[in-house]
Amino acid sequence: MNLTLHELARVVSAKNDVSAYPNLVLKNIEFDSRLIQDGDIFLPLKGARDGHEFIPTAFDKGAVVTLSEKKVAFPHILVTNTEQAFQVLAAYYLEKTKVDVIAITGSNGKTTTKDMAAQILETTYRTYKTQGNYNNQIGLPYTVLNMPEGTQKLVLEMGQDHMGDIHLLSTLAKPKLAVITLIGESHLEFFGTRDKIAEGKLQIVDGLVPGGELIAPADKIINAYLPENQKITRFGADSDIHIVDLYEYKDALRFTVNFLDEQLMIPIPGKFNATNAMVAAYIGMLEGVSSENIKRALADLVLTKNRVEWLKASNGADILSDVYNANPTAMRLILETFQTIERNPDGKKIAVLADMKELGEQSPQLHRQMITALDPQKLDLLYLYGEEIEPLAAAAMTVFEPDAVKYFRKDNEKDALDALLIDLLNTLAPQDQLLLKGSNSMKLSSLIDGLC
Repeated sequence: MNLTLHELARVVSAKNDVSAYPNLVLKNIEFDSRLIQDGDIFLPLKGARDGHEFIPTAFDKGAVVTLSEKKVAFPHILVTNTEQAFQVLAAYYLEKTKVDVIAITGSNGKTTTKDMAAQILETTYRTYKTQGNYNNQIGLPYTVLNMPEGTQKLVLEMGQDHMGDIHLLSTLAKPKLAVITLIGESHLEFFGTRDKIAEGKLQIVDGLVPGGELIAPADKIINAYLPENQKITRFGADSDIHIVDLYEYKDALRFTVNFLDEQLMIPIPGKFNATNAMVAAYIGMLEGVSSENIKRALADLVLTKNRVEWLKASNGADILSDVYNANPTAMRLILETFQTIERNPDGKKIAVLADMKELGEQSPQLHRQMITALDPQKLDLLYLYGEEIEPLAAAAMTVFEPDAVKYFRKDNEKDALDALLIDLLNTLAPQDQLLLKGSNSMKLSSLIDGLC
């Protein structure tokens, strides 16, 4: 970061006189006092605890100045709201550095598409991307202010929990390219309908720079919210950009797209990931990356942890892990992939499905409807874990053989995850294939720790 103390005070409209403080060049900004290093700015935020309590600790660790909503006995820049000042500072820094921003949102696939796009762009440009899940009103400005000096392309993931979240992030980041990967059911609890989710996602165009481009799926649900006089590229079958041929393997995909001559390969399963890769490739093409570099970057793809990946259990069984998040669309897609891939010789196919969170009043119905994505001819065992998934367990027991469905409850009084793990350890054979899918809060990742 390349900012001086007096510059920072001016940008955030400091309410106190900072002229007595030396005009130091500031290194980084941190809101966790434990991460402060010499020369950093401390940002106290109000969460479970008030970050102002940790100002002394931050200075003990080497902070040279803090933002603050009250006068303190340390060098400070007085502001009305530290979080808003943080966002104002990030918007200023983007304007100052003139970095090209590519913004990506969507109910599914935004992190994977972000990783793919960044890996393509970094073959040609100094590129930085959202780290982990830092995709909200705090994480996004943190990403901006911690990008390396000289960054040319910044790929920002934008998350949405409530209406207006994407508007805030887009108007802060002012993207050159805005991408919507998919309109699914994430956060139905807060939005009520997919239409409202679509409306919220389309706010990503609110901050687009003049001449910017929106890349969006050919899903009719967004049509009512598409802006006029905006350059828009749609993707999907028979749309502006689309996949021509697709070959699906256990741990890879090969495909061609209508805007590149090269056949592309990605070392991950799930045909939905071919769509993510196509969008990333299109971003690369728009930004002047050669088709050869696009092809090479996708072939060498490395994704954020806990996205779709094949793992090996300690006994040799194959585990298809997709445990970061879950909603009906995502669960259907991974089930389709898992049930389509070729069986291992003499092996069973076993699926562990857990609750899909934040579906609101529609949760029982949406869980129950997942029965239409389950094929008893292609799944030998089905483990269901949670509380909201109980309607699916009841439906599955009427479709599968009696011993093929096992339900393990998790609620405020009981958590049967350990019992589920013990059952899996006694059941999983070296030649088997196992799918794990559920919301992150269901902690299916602990099953991986126990099996691998």
